Amino acid sequence: MNCKSYYFFNVISNETRWKIINSLYKSEKYVSEICKDINEEQSKVSHNLKILLGCSVVFSEREGKFIKYSLNKKTIKPLVKILNNHMKDFCGGTCKQR
Repeated sequence: MNCKSYYFFNVISNETRWKIINSLYKSEKYVSEICKDINEEQSKVSHNLKILLGCSVVFSEREGKFIKYSLNKKTIKPLVKILNNHMKDFCGGTCKQR
């Protein structure tokens, strides 16, 4: 088993992080915008953004005293599109555990 790929999928499979990824799929955002979009506290979002940054799932850019976050357009955005299409086509939007 490739531990690096296992860790990567473990990182993106967390519900809060998946919500952040889907929020950033739409557009770049500041932490406050992500919090509002996914209805989570700032501390929880910031903690999970740090983990996503560690795997280069998201990138950050400082704009004055604020930081804007974006999804990795080269690899993660196409992956999210594939996964969302799979969910829509084969899971009816939700997957059931067996």
